Amino acid sequence: LVATQEVNPAANHFSVDCSQSHKGLFFGIIMIVMTIISMIMYFVLYTQPGYELVATQEVTIWEIITYFICTAAIIAGLILIRDLKYVQNSSDDHHSMELDNQLLIVAQTGVYLYGMFSILGSYFSKWDAVPDRIEGIVAEILGLAETSLQTMFILHASHRRCKGAKQARRKPGREIVTFLLIVNIAIWFINTLIKGRAVFRETNLVFFGVWGWTIITHISMPLAIFYRFHSTICLFEVWKITYKAKTH
Repeated sequence: LVATQEVNPAANHFSVDCSQSHKGLFFGIIMIVMTIISMIMYFVLYTQPGYELVATQEVTIWEIITYFICTAAIIAGLILIRDLKYVQNSSDDHHSMELDNQLLIVAQTGVYLYGMFSILGSYFSKWDAVPDRIEGIVAEILGLAETSLQTMFILHASHRRCKGAKQARRKPGREIVTFLLIVNIAIWFINTLIKGRAVFRETNLVFFGVWGWTIITHISMPLAIFYRFHSTICLFEVWKITYKAKTH
C-alpha cells in the first residue's frame, strides 16, 4: 500500500510507503481501543463511592498487560532488525535523529523518577493500609523495563537501514515499529489523564504524604508524559527512515 500526495504536478511529489504496516496498525488500534475502554471504566468507577480502589486496580492491571505486551514486542523487534545494515553516521537522516534521541534519554529520567518513587512508596507501605500495593509495584517495574528496552530499541533502530531488494521488500520489524508507535499514544493517554493526578496512587499518598507525593508527581510525570509523546515521534522517524526505499 503506497499513499501518494501530489505537491506540485509539474515538479515533485510526496510519497509514503505504508507496506508491511497493516498488522501492527491493526493490533495497535485494538490496544488503543482497550485503553480507552479502561479509562472510561476508571472515571465511571472512581465517581462511585466505595469503588475508588477498584478503579485504580482496573487501570493498573491494564497497565501491566500493556507493558508486558510491549516488552515482548520490543524484544521481537530487536531480533528482527538485527540483520539490517548498521550505519554509524549519515550526512542527512542520521543527524536529524540525534537531537530526538538525546531528548528521549532526557525525558526518560521522568519515567525513572516516577517509577522508583512509586516502587519505594508501595514497598514500604503497610500491607493492610493499601491493598493495591502489589499491583502498583509490578506495574512500575514492568514500566521501567519496557521504557528501558524501548529507548534501546529506538537508539539501535535509528542506525539501521535496509540492505538489498529483499529487505526493502520485506521490511523486517516494521510491523513492530508501527505497533509500538500506536501503543505509546495509548500510554500517553493514561499518563496524561490518570497517572498525572497525585490521587491515582493511594499507596504513595500514604507513604510520602499528600504534599510530598504531589510534588514528586508534578516534577516527574510531565517528563514521563513527554517521553511517550516523543517516543511516537522517534518511532515514526524510524518507521520512515530505516525502511525508506532508495530512489536510485
